[in-house]
Amino acid sequence: MKKCIFIVMMLMLFINISFAQRHTKKIKMESSSPNHKLIIYQLLPRLFGNTKTTNKFNGSIEENGSGKFNDITLKALGEIKAMGFTHVWYTGVIEHATMTDYSAFGIKPDDPDVVKGRAGSPYAIKDYYDVDPDLAVDVKNRMAEYELLIKRTHASGLKVIMDCVPNHVARTYSSDVKPAGVRDFGQDDDTTKAFSPKNDFYYMPGQHFVVPAGYNPGGDEFKSPLKDSKFDEYPAKATGNDVFSASPSINDWFETMKLNYGVDYQDNRTPHFDPIPPLWNKMFDILHFWAAKGVDGFRCDMVEMVPFEFWGWVIPKLKTDYPGLVFIGEAYNASLYKKYIETGKFDYLYDKVGLYEAVRRLTSNTPNATTWDINHVWHNDSNGIDEHMLRFMENHDEQRIASPGFAGNPWLAVPGMIVSATLSTGPVMVYFGQEVGEPGAGAEGFGGDDGRSSIFDYWGVPEHQKWLNNGKFDGAQLSEEQKGLREFYSKLLNAVKNNEALNSGSFYELMVANEHQPGFNTRLYIFLRYTAKQRILVITNFNRSEQHINVKLPDELLKQLNLSGAKEFKDLLSGTKFKTTNIINGIELTMPAASGLLLQF
Repeated sequence: MKKCIFIVMMLMLFINISFAQRHTKKIKMESSSPNHKLIIYQLLPRLFGNTKTTNKFNGSIEENGSGKFNDITLKALGEIKAMGFTHVWYTGVIEHATMTDYSAFGIKPDDPDVVKGRAGSPYAIKDYYDVDPDLAVDVKNRMAEYELLIKRTHASGLKVIMDCVPNHVARTYSSDVKPAGVRDFGQDDDTTKAFSPKNDFYYMPGQHFVVPAGYNPGGDEFKSPLKDSKFDEYPAKATGNDVFSASPSINDWFETMKLNYGVDYQDNRTPHFDPIPPLWNKMFDILHFWAAKGVDGFRCDMVEMVPFEFWGWVIPKLKTDYPGLVFIGEAYNASLYKKYIETGKFDYLYDKVGLYEAVRRLTSNTPNATTWDINHVWHNDSNGIDEHMLRFMENHDEQRIASPGFAGNPWLAVPGMIVSATLSTGPVMVYFGQEVGEPGAGAEGFGGDDGRSSIFDYWGVPEHQKWLNNGKFDGAQLSEEQKGLREFYSKLLNAVKNNEALNSGSFYELMVANEHQPGFNTRLYIFLRYTAKQRILVITNFNRSEQHINVKLPDELLKQLNLSGAKEFKDLLSGTKFKTTNIINGIELTMPAASGLLLQF
């Protein structure tokens, strides 16, 4: 009998703990530093400055065009700065494998059978010490053109982030401009061994690499003497997405080779980190090379495919010489977030599987979507590390908000962007074209009609080009609705940048205090951000219809902030003012569909 009573008591305790986690209203303390609120603008130079509108399926660079480093002018950067951004992530800068022939400039052509798209994937790096010739007006002067872009960016009051792709490189990797004394990846490998901690790659001894069946690089129109469904690689190397086979499938990252950080994947992932594998120092030298050019940070690709120990070694080592360097990790395993921050020493990680997915469900009006999922994210996935989580609603891997596969209407992102930008003191990111409702429509080539702006193909981004306006960057071709959308992003991001409650203040969740209020539903999300000097009440409505609610602050919070009597609230986004005769009774609000308020009081 006692055993039964004990089991019942433990079950009740578990239920109560679960309930408390879902409905918690604990105060999240202020960040230890006010500098976590990076506001990042991600752009692909290849697409950003391209004014051509041909957009031919599988089109060449001559047909479809390519943006250049020089297209990112002081005017463009000034407009980006004025929107509230602090950092620009230049995506796809490093030289990668391509179907475009630059042999006239001494660059060895890539075999198209191991290249995805006419332009090629920016994540199939061909030479870590060089930049993409597509992006240069004068190909021979390409590095100097990138260095000038870095200087222009800094002169505009912005900082530079670029890619680090540590897990894999192109199958055609070979550095022809590496500094004196640098040994290339694989140059000293013992290719008779499937694995050795001294090797830079993993091998399939005695086997030839086999190009995936059915791959037609560049489509029927693309002709090349190298296009023959074959690629000479012997012995075959492991593929970037951990495929240890000489015959990766067409759905694998077959265009890449996985780098070896000393982990024997085919022996239960046994680590061999003592002595330090040669690859570690090679990657350190690469990152140091770019930091020396004035790069302020790195967005590191697929960090979970590279061991913690490497990151925990390389990041502090680089920060010895460049203490201000920022490292952002593309991560998808919430259970490992703290380890990548504490052991791996990352400054920030993607909040993709948590906040992005929760906000996407709400924005897309998915059945059973609920704002309690937002509570789950900060209470569980990012509890204690919220200021280290990078929030976004678009990036190059994800569908455009305005695409039919996401929301279809860019204005439906308003509540989600408000939450993404203001939920914590951590960074927020916007993908170029998002601010004017680019839908990512059409099939570009390898990219396909998937609601994304292709990273593989030469292309013009139509709605963004209206703001670009043939290089004037004045938005003259935008519709009034697009101008309004861009103004919303600008007001939101500048509000975050310029108000301490939003960029460095504490957080108080107000869902529990309002869940029994008339008009409350689980498509509303309500919280307070505050410091000793400033208070901002954030209310978002993900509903596709107008909502009326009386928002109350709990007695505990009113007492803590010493609030009573009549109060006036001003929306930082619209300038609209609201009043209550007694804050104890709450504030009556009517929220338009898919909207949000930042009420300063």
